[in-house]
Formats: sequence, structure tokens, C-alpha cells
Amino acid sequence: MAGSSSVKPLQRLVVLWTLDPAEHDAYLVNEATKRWTSSDQVLMDRACTRSLQQLLMARQAYHARYKKSLEEDVAHNPAGDFRKLLVPLMSSYRYDGNEVNMTLAKAEAKIFHEKISEKVYSHEDLIRILATRSNTQVNATLNHYKNEFGNEINKGLKTGRKDEFLAILRATIKCLTCPEKYFEKVLRLAINRQGTDEWALTRVVATRAEVDMKFTSEEYQRRNSVPLHRAIVKDTTGDYEQMPVVLIGHVEA
Repeated sequence: MAGSSSVKPLQRLVVLWTLDPAEHDAYLVNEATKRWTSSDQVLMDRACTRSLQQLLMARQAYHARYKKSLEEDVAHNPAGDFRKLLVPLMSSYRYDGNEVNMTLAKAEAKIFHEKISEKVYSHEDLIRILATRSNTQVNATLNHYKNEFGNEINKGLKTGRKDEFLAILRATIKCLTCPEKYFEKVLRLAINRQGTDEWALTRVVATRAEVDMKFTSEEYQRRNSVPLHRAIVKDTTGDYEQMPVVLIGHVEA
């Protein structure tokens, strides 16, 4: 059974679904650190879609399950600018409140603009803002950036050539400010590629089913003009096919 490619995705889906959120975050982080590549955004999206309390619980679950610290493993595998971004995202204490400081938003929008103009994309101030500010505060900063400088910040983070660090930086911003758009893209890329990326599909369905899958499904249909459940059914086979469809809240008649 362990050698069957048709069983492995279903096994992973069942495992993730039956674990509580802190435990499945620990499981995913451990898998991601073992198989990490510069295009892997799992560590980032675990950090950016969890509250302070949820991250603390994930760290505790990681320590209990693997007998070492989550931060240690995250720091060990990614290198260079990726480590510089991912370690603070996973280990900082992000404020969860909804209050907005507009003076701060204006000042930090200016910092973003300056560092992007200088092409210093991994500057410690940019990472500090993304790692410590509340989602509401980041949104206010990005709105001010657009109003003041005339375009979306992610446009400034595109250089016309493939750059994995800029890709994860753009994904971080999207994940913090509009997670349903981030996860829609993960699903779209997983389903539309040659051969389904069942690892990515499983991760999103199992961990977002009880969080915001309704919004992600709506965003998927808006973006692709196809209901998410139909795209999954069309692109998967066997026993694995039905469980993701059920978890996203759609049962075929």
C-alpha cells in the first residue's frame, strides 16, 4: 500500500483531516522542511494564515511530535533571503487586532516604495513589516501604497524574469491580505498542470475546509468560470476523487 501512488494522496488527506489544526500544521511544516525548494510556499502560508495563538499551538504540537523546535527546522533548510523571510514569519508575534494606525501605514508604505525602487527586496524593514503587523494594518499600508504611488505593490515586485524570492514575497502579501485569492491560485496551479499536484490540492482542501473554503471556491469559480468541485472531479480519479469534493462542501447527486 505504501508503494501505491493512488493510495498515498488519499492517506495524506485522511491524516491531515483527522489531525487537529495545530497537529496538521506541525505535520505540514515538517514535510515542507524535508522537501523544501525555493518554489515551495507551504511554510509561508502556514505562517500567514494562522493567528498568534494558532502558531503557538503549532509550535507546541511540533515539539511534542518531533522532539525539536519548529523554528530550528525552518531555519535549517531554507537559505539566504528565503531564510531571512521565513524564520521571522514563523516565529514573530503578529498582532491580531483590527485597529489601524494610519500614520504608521503611510510611513511604512513609503518604506516599501523606497526599498522596492532600490530593488532591496529582502531588506529587514520590509520583512519586519510583513512578519509583525496585523493583517488589517498590512492592508491599510498597501492601500496607502496604491493611492500614493499609483499601482498595486505586487506590480512593483515583478521584474519580468523568474525570481522565486519575489514570487514568495508576492504570495506572502496576497496570503496576508486576501487568503482566498492565494489559495485559489494554489488550487488552480495544482489542478491545471500536467498531472494533478495532489499534495497541494490535499493541503488546501484538508486545512481550509472548515476555515474559508466557501470563499476560496467562490473565487475559483469567478477566476476560472468552472465550479471547483467539477474541476477536481475532472482532474482526479479513484478513491481520492470523492473525498476532496465532500470536504469542500459539495456532494454529487
